Amino acid sequence: MTKYREILRLQSQGISQRTIAISLSCSRNTISKVLKRAEELNVSWPLKKPFTDGELQELLFPKIKIPSKRKRPDCEYIHKEMAKSGVTLSLLWHEYCEVCRLSNEAPLMYSQFCYYYQQYVKKTRATMHVIRKPGEQLEVDWAGQTANIIDRDTGEVIDAYVFVGVLASSGYAYVEAFLSQNLECWITAHVNMYQFFSGVTRILIPDNLKTGVDKASWYTPVINKTYHELAEHYGTAVIPARIRKPRDKANVEATVGVITTWIIASLRNQKFFTLYDLNVTMKEKLRAFNQRPFQKKDGSRLSVFLEEEKPMLQPLPAAPYEIATWKVATVQYNYHIFAEKMYYSVPYEYIKHKVDVRMTHLVIEVFYHNLRICSHPRLRGRAGQYSTVVEHMPEDHKKYSQWNSERFISWAKTVGPKTHIAIKAILSSYKVEQQGYRSCMAILKLADKYSVSRLEAACLKVLSFTSNPSYKSIKTILSTGRDKLKEETVKESKEDYGFTRGAGYYRRKK
Repeated sequence: MTKYREILRLQSQGISQRTIAISLSCSRNTISKVLKRAEELNVSWPLKKPFTDGELQELLFPKIKIPSKRKRPDCEYIHKEMAKSGVTLSLLWHEYCEVCRLSNEAPLMYSQFCYYYQQYVKKTRATMHVIRKPGEQLEVDWAGQTANIIDRDTGEVIDAYVFVGVLASSGYAYVEAFLSQNLECWITAHVNMYQFFSGVTRILIPDNLKTGVDKASWYTPVINKTYHELAEHYGTAVIPARIRKPRDKANVEATVGVITTWIIASLRNQKFFTLYDLNVTMKEKLRAFNQRPFQKKDGSRLSVFLEEEKPMLQPLPAAPYEIATWKVATVQYNYHIFAEKMYYSVPYEYIKHKVDVRMTHLVIEVFYHNLRICSHPRLRGRAGQYSTVVEHMPEDHKKYSQWNSERFISWAKTVGPKTHIAIKAILSSYKVEQQGYRSCMAILKLADKYSVSRLEAACLKVLSFTSNPSYKSIKTILSTGRDKLKEETVKESKEDYGFTRGAGYYRRKK
């Protein structure tokens, strides 16, 4: 506490503020502030009453109070805030000090603040051993460390990501390496893992990775649609671990660390040129890992699995899950959806509606509000191909889709032989016969306006001067009435050929 009485006494003796500050180990600003405040209140030495330093402080600076107890920090609030990105203890301490000043309370020093929080964390870190029921939980994750393979041609080292699955009760493990962590590899790993265990657990606990969980939430997580479909196929429930809560899947976290040492690290000096060779070697290491005896109890992971957990697993379905990918598509105005660079028809009633598309290796299925509305064999090869079902078309479009070259030719035969020849000539004049459908339709429709006989006569007329008839030439003949003109008879008389000189005219007379 500042020695207010001594400051006033020394000042009354004419001692300078600098000397007073040195004598009392105070700053000159403090001495100046106290003397200035005493002058304002007409307080001088000797004091009228025998004030103590505390009473002088109340007199000179009544707003400053020294509480008997300092404010304790809210450790529960601090712990929640520390889980947020970028938040540090130093920042929280400064905020805590600001709150104390506003409430006119004395804050703790930073070291005391950290001490109280450390004591709180020790209590919250208390762990409990949870006994897992056999066949109840299966925990899965990607190992943090990667294996690698070597490209034979370039010598490039390619990372191989290691998938790890662990049965929570026995600790029996499964590993497999993949070249990617995408959805296809994630689903394939689960299918192979269930085949390896020869059964399915009731609960599947993954991490909150994007290939498994679309939206992470402790209460209502949104599972990836393909992953959810896999769980339905095998009759298991997906319950993701909480964010930044590794103890929710403690078995796989611990096994990942051990496998990183006993399998991945042990292969560091070996070279693999194919993923198959890497996985074969990893399976051999895995077999030895599962058979290795426990350190603190009898048996091994394999023995506990065979005796306790395997009989409790649910049986596998008759066929393994076929991987399928999902996407959302909008039905276009031509009542087709675009999927994997191909077009597939949908009933025209769903135009401009959003539908769910399920794509497997062989089939494309389309769902609207979880109701399957159509399916197609998956197209392969050249991009931009169409798979169209006639029943998906509007009535007018169905009529158009039924037109083909055979239909136009058979229709032309009913009109007449010349019309038949003209239609065949038009269809053969195009590289793609569909390009001539409109012309053929227009020509045959002329019979409705001008009659069948006139159309046949017009085709006869046009074929008399060209071998490549067209809709325009036939229509011109009909509109001008040239098909009605009769052909002039050819006279065989000499006059028809004009004046002709005979041989005698050119014979020279001697």
